[in-house]
Amino acid sequence: MALFSSRQRSSLPAVVLLGTLLSTAALSACSDPGAAASGGSAGGSGAPATTAARNGVVYNTSPDQQRIRAEKDAALAAKVPALISKDGKLTVATTAGSIPLSFHATDDKTPIGSEIDLAQLVADKLGLELDVQVTSWENWPLKTQSGDFEAVFSNVGINKDRVKLFDFASYRAAFMGFEAKKSSSYNIKGADDISGLKISVGSGTNQEKILLAWNKELEAKGKEPASLQYYSSDADTILALSSGRTDLNIAPYPSTVYRENTRDDLKVVGKVNAGWPSETLVAATTLKGNGLAPVITEALNSAIKDGSYAKVLDRWGLSEEALPESKTVTESNFASTQAGASK
Repeated sequence: MALFSSRQRSSLPAVVLLGTLLSTAALSACSDPGAAASGGSAGGSGAPATTAARNGVVYNTSPDQQRIRAEKDAALAAKVPALISKDGKLTVATTAGSIPLSFHATDDKTPIGSEIDLAQLVADKLGLELDVQVTSWENWPLKTQSGDFEAVFSNVGINKDRVKLFDFASYRAAFMGFEAKKSSSYNIKGADDISGLKISVGSGTNQEKILLAWNKELEAKGKEPASLQYYSSDADTILALSSGRTDLNIAPYPSTVYRENTRDDLKVVGKVNAGWPSETLVAATTLKGNGLAPVITEALNSAIKDGSYAKVLDRWGLSEEALPESKTVTESNFASTQAGASK
C-alpha cells in the first residue's frame, strides 16, 4: 500500500518528512483517552440505552444519538481546501476509548461521545458529511500525515512535538483526574501527595510523563516515589482500583468525573493540567500547513457563538471544560499560546 493517498500525495508539505525523526511516543504521549480506563464498555447486548448520573446528566449510550446539529455556513464551506472538500466528506479519526469523550455505543460498533458530536458540528458548518474512522491511539499521527484522516477529534492535547507535524484548532480544556475508592482520604495536588502510592497509568502517555516527573521530585527530596502500575485493559485497571490493588488511577478528567457520577465506589481526588508543568488544550488535529485548521477554528467559533457548542458539552457533562474561543495553534505561534491556555 502506498504511504500517501492519492488525495493528498501531490500537496503534502515537506514537514511530513520530519515524521521519521520523531518517535511515536513523543507524538502520542499526551491526553490519550484510550490509554486510561473507561470503566468498561458501554456496549454489549442488554446494556441500557441511557445512564442517569448523579450530576444530573443522562448519558445516551445508544447508537441513536439524535445529535445536536448545525446549519451550513456557505462562507466557511468556501474556505475548505479543495483536496478535502472535493469528496464532500470530512474524514475524522477517533479512538473510541473513553466515556464520555469517544466510545462505542450499546451496539459495540457505533462511535459516539462528545468528540464525535463536536466533529459533527464542524462538518455541518463546513457543509460536509461526517465520516468517522475509529483507529488506535498509536496510528492517528501516521494516518493523518498520509491523508487517510483529515482531522482527529480524540482528546488530543497540543504539545511541542506535535506542532512540528500538525496544526490545531482548540476546543476544550485539557485536564487529568486522579480517582480513588470512595472510602479514601487522598487529596492529590502535587508530587508529595503520591509518595509511596500505587498508581495505574497508561504507558507512553502524558499522564505517565507527569508521574515520572513527580517521582523525580520525590527522589530528590529523599521521599519514596509512587509505584506505577500498568494494565492490559481498561476493565483490569478499574478492577485493580476498586479492589484496592492500586491506590489511584490517573485518567482524562471527564472520564474520572463520569465514573464518580455513575458508580458508587469511586471518586475524583485530584486534578492536574494535562500539559503540566505548563498548560495545554485539547484540539482538533490536522496535517501541518494544509489550511484546514484555521477553517475548523472558525467553525468552532461559529458553534460557540450560536450556542450549539455549549449544548454538546452540557449533553456530556463537560461544561466546566468549555473554552470561550477556539484558536488555531501552529508551530509558529505555539510558544505564545501557552500563556493563554485554560487554567
